[in-house]
Amino acid sequence: MRCSVTMLASLPPRNSTAITSFCNGSLRLHRTLACADTLRFRSAATPHRSSVALDSLRLLGWDKLCDSVSSFAATSPGRSAAKEKLWWSAGTSYEESVSLLSETSAAVEMLKYSPSSLDFAGVDLDLVKSAIDNASRNFPMRGIEAMAVVGLLELGERLQNTLKEALKEDSDWYNRFMPLADMITGLVVNRTFIKAVQQVIDEDGSVKDSASSELRRFRAQVKTLERKVYQLLDNLVKSNSNEEPSIEVSNADGRWCIKMGADQFTNVKGLLLSSGSGIENLIEPVSAVPLNDELQQARALVAKAEQDVLSKLTDKMREDLEDILHLLSTIVQLDVVSSRAKYSIAYGATWPDLSLSTGKDGSSISADNISVNQMHNNDSYSHPNQRKWTLYMKKAYNPLLLQQYREKLRNAKDKVINAISDIRRRRLQGENMMEEENDDHLTLLKNQVTSLEENHPVPVDISVSIKTRVLVITGPNTGGKTICLKTIGLAALMARSGLYVLASEPVSIPWFDSVLADIGDEQSLAQSLSTFSGHLKQISAIKSNSTNQSLVLLDEVGAGTNPLEGAALGMSLLQCFAESGALLTIATTHHGELKTLKYSNRAFENACVEFDEVNMKPTYKILWGVPGRSNAISIAERLGVPNAILDDARMLYGTASAEINRIILEMEKFKQDFQKHLQEGEHYLMFSRKLHGDLLKAKQRIADHTEIQRRKKVRIMSEFASRGRSLLRKKLQRYRESAMSRVSPSEHAEERAYSAETPTTSPSSNLTMTTESSDINKTTSENGIKIPKVGDMVHVSSMGKKVMVLKVNESKSEVVVQAGSMKLKLKLNSIKI
Repeated sequence: MRCSVTMLASLPPRNSTAITSFCNGSLRLHRTLACADTLRFRSAATPHRSSVALDSLRLLGWDKLCDSVSSFAATSPGRSAAKEKLWWSAGTSYEESVSLLSETSAAVEMLKYSPSSLDFAGVDLDLVKSAIDNASRNFPMRGIEAMAVVGLLELGERLQNTLKEALKEDSDWYNRFMPLADMITGLVVNRTFIKAVQQVIDEDGSVKDSASSELRRFRAQVKTLERKVYQLLDNLVKSNSNEEPSIEVSNADGRWCIKMGADQFTNVKGLLLSSGSGIENLIEPVSAVPLNDELQQARALVAKAEQDVLSKLTDKMREDLEDILHLLSTIVQLDVVSSRAKYSIAYGATWPDLSLSTGKDGSSISADNISVNQMHNNDSYSHPNQRKWTLYMKKAYNPLLLQQYREKLRNAKDKVINAISDIRRRRLQGENMMEEENDDHLTLLKNQVTSLEENHPVPVDISVSIKTRVLVITGPNTGGKTICLKTIGLAALMARSGLYVLASEPVSIPWFDSVLADIGDEQSLAQSLSTFSGHLKQISAIKSNSTNQSLVLLDEVGAGTNPLEGAALGMSLLQCFAESGALLTIATTHHGELKTLKYSNRAFENACVEFDEVNMKPTYKILWGVPGRSNAISIAERLGVPNAILDDARMLYGTASAEINRIILEMEKFKQDFQKHLQEGEHYLMFSRKLHGDLLKAKQRIADHTEIQRRKKVRIMSEFASRGRSLLRKKLQRYRESAMSRVSPSEHAEERAYSAETPTTSPSSNLTMTTESSDINKTTSENGIKIPKVGDMVHVSSMGKKVMVLKVNESKSEVVVQAGSMKLKLKLNSIKI
């Protein structure tokens, strides 16, 4: 099932109007359209959510994340639909979640191909909805609404053109843009309606004078009347300016009048239109009343003519109303999808491989569209059904924490820019400034920026084995345990809602039907419950609503009561979740007894928050497979507590516990060394992959260059061979012609020129040419005048210069010569050889 921003014509009867019949050639609607200022695009099957599920979403901050994602939508209906889609109806099934992810991936590809391809900011969809509402009620739409509809149609046309241009470059783009490509190709854009609107409506929404002859005539009449009444009132004002200089011409509700102070008097007779509260009076002179009345009538005629034009446009729009409704709903849907894609790109998120658990043993199936590159980025992707990890995210960020950090950093940088601009402005204006004070203030602001940049949020690496059903995280307060829970919960919600996850590639995450959380220590004052009782009530509701597809997040389980009883209760709760509870349960705790569950039940796994004992602060990193240890005595020792107290504390705490802490410390050190070597190995692996990729590219470049050179050689050889064949054909043709008939001197000159170009000839050709030369080169005519040959340079006495002979005509005793750019015909007796 695809993410569906349902078309108005197909919405359920409770919140939409169905287009059902045509009467007398006009489209009629059986019910009123949905409220045009909201235009909800809620799924027809909005899932029912329990109160504990809604509470969990608020505890995780999902509502804030919905606001953040929806802010990337370009239109008001798109923002509302995006927020509602994320909060209510996203990911109701595994198939729908996969479909939502495929839509987001297609939008990401479109934005990479053309960043402006999904830009809907230039279209006012609220005005489009208003136009649709007016058309459905048989009311004429406004001019500005008509231009909004044109903008919507042009947007649909631009989307189709973008898709066509992409397909011209590479037909594979269609598959990359799926399923958005199908949505775009299915749009119907009526160019005739666009031209009809643009011919009569200006860009500002006003009706053009050329829209109708009546409108042009009535507007001209209005201008004439306004000029007349204004001249009349202006003359009255000028005639009374000596008595009351502050009176002036004004306009009140379309009627021209005279405005003066409340305490002023005038000799002008007229009607008092309004009297201000001791401020001013408006008087319509009696002489202006007939003109004002006529002006009002003319304006009414203008309004009627404009309404006639708009009514005709509305009738044309009503013919295509169903297509426009479909286009509107599609654009809103594309805006919703693009908001998810733009958010994912802005935060550098990663496509998650969403899997569906098929059994209690944790086996799963993966989305069909997993990419080959992602499968090869990690050995756990050797086959979708052979997963090593149930949950795998490297360098995962909490989206709300990262958003808050970026906002703080941006605000700090803006303060620096504003401070610099203020200092420059004051210097240009020559104001006296305390240079040292300004420098100190600017340095302070820059230090704040540097401090924020150095304290970037710390990502966590999350890897939960496929065999793990319950994960227990231990560690000190403010160490990042709660942030880790919220990061996992939000990542699960994001993946199933069609959002990319804020982590490095690859990301493998199960599809959870619900994320149920008990986080925080708020008391239920309404039910007179303590903190401990409130937690128990929430956990009980979580247990009742969880399924074998759920994710359960429990913060500080067993806290708020006697430590021994709390630990016992926490162990019992977690064992219950491991046996018959959720697909994955993650709990944080301070109770050391919960660490031991791993050693008696393989469904449990331990993790801890790393603590830097040298700097006495947490590192906000998670160590997987290592239980947390007690740091109280070690911290007390570093803080200078007397040794006697520390020795007594160690004795009371017990030698066995101290030994356990020592073993845990060694495990932590081993884990840290292992992580260090693992990171080095990953670095070298990435480096080797980069070298391998560069080598493949170089090999491909060499192969491409070799192929280009080969084709070039073949082309050159083909050109020479073609040229040689052409020359041979020409020579053979000339030889045949010379053997059959007597050639003219001009042809002989061409043959000589050709022979000069191709000196290599056969003996037979030399013999033929010699024979022809002896025939042509006669030295004298019958009159005893010496006859030149073609190509000879002869002197023309009348011109006083030498020219070249082009043609000789013995019978007429004439020659054709070339003199510069002219060809001249001369007698033989006029030239000298």
